[in-house]
Amino acid sequence: MSALGRHVLVEFFGCSSEILNEVSTIEKAMIQAAEDAEATIINSTFHHFSPYGVSGVVVIQESHLAIHTWPEFQYAAVDIFTCGDIINPWVAYDALKAAFEAKQGSSIELRRGQTDLLERVDFNLNQDRATKEAELKPTYKREVWFTDRDDNIALSIRHKGELLYNETSAYQKVRVYDTYEFGKMLAIDNIVMCTEKDEHNYHEMLIHVPMQSHPNPKNILLIGAGDGGSARELIRYESVEKITQVEIDEKVVEASKLHFPDLSSAYGHPKLELIINDGIKFVANSSSEVYDLVIIDGSDPQGPAEGLFSTEFFKNVHRVLRPGGVLCFQSESPHCNGKAFIELNQCQKDIFGKEKVHTYLAYIPMYPSGVWSFMYASKGEAHPLNINDSTTNTFARKHRLRYYTADIHRAAFALPTYVKEMIGERE
Repeated sequence: MSALGRHVLVEFFGCSSEILNEVSTIEKAMIQAAEDAEATIINSTFHHFSPYGVSGVVVIQESHLAIHTWPEFQYAAVDIFTCGDIINPWVAYDALKAAFEAKQGSSIELRRGQTDLLERVDFNLNQDRATKEAELKPTYKREVWFTDRDDNIALSIRHKGELLYNETSAYQKVRVYDTYEFGKMLAIDNIVMCTEKDEHNYHEMLIHVPMQSHPNPKNILLIGAGDGGSARELIRYESVEKITQVEIDEKVVEASKLHFPDLSSAYGHPKLELIINDGIKFVANSSSEVYDLVIIDGSDPQGPAEGLFSTEFFKNVHRVLRPGGVLCFQSESPHCNGKAFIELNQCQKDIFGKEKVHTYLAYIPMYPSGVWSFMYASKGEAHPLNINDSTTNTFARKHRLRYYTADIHRAAFALPTYVKEMIGERE
């Protein structure tokens, strides 16, 4: 029976979970399937969803190929629709079954627009001007998207489709993408860690707030911070004598060295000692009153970073700080992780004392909600607002800082009312 289009609905079972969860691999397979079927590709759009799954479509001049995957079930649903008699959708089917390493495929073909049920009408565009054949050829536009998503919020970033770095360590998946708007992006377990465009906001606020307000930090412990950005900011200070960095995952360091030369520029500096180890165990086994400053530059409270948010760990941090020492760390988004934010604040007040704990905020576009918090806890008289504005601004200009200034430093501690209410500090 003659028809305008052929529509094949496909279910693939027993596929490779790794393949079904990798947006770049899925996109390449779909593009290749369209090319194998000799279709003319117009554009492609693919999204990755955290923690699992890929959705996407390849628009072809003859219609489309669409997909959604469920890696946790080793299952993919595919929709292949071709118009006319030239393109054979079953060629695309065979290509995709092989690409996904599917153990089984189930499919049904529908004939769309059966011609014996249709009546053709006289339809003429009445084009008066001649159009060159080249002008009628479609231009292929490629859209591949990474999505950082939790139960309540999602952020999608368009990237160039290739994975620059893709390694799975004993702890997590470490990946580097090249995005259009934000430059190279580091993602861990499908969560954005940093991008070239806005990483300065985070690293400058995490490091320079305690460094500019501590009277004389010489011996510094840095926990996490595998991308190298925090160490880069610390070595700007000539007064610093020793930086001990303890990072659990050497793959993060490797990815940064390979793809983020500015971020990783401190690696190899004589003042920096990099130790690949568990920061929680390192602090627990450290001597008391050793460090002037402890910086915790970890990811969200899950996976290998979960223990960095525990009361026991913070008690050990307090112990290893010298009298007058300072702890500074990222403390999540008040908007999107309010529970952790509140608990972290109360934990520090219980350990350091209510008057010794100070919360400040910064704007980081690529983090959930854009509003991100940090906490500053003092084991002594150090106070975050005890800075010399002239000295601070001279330092910022000398090192061409992109976010941090004396005004930004002070303004960061001016908390909105809702944040004060969350941590019990509303006047």
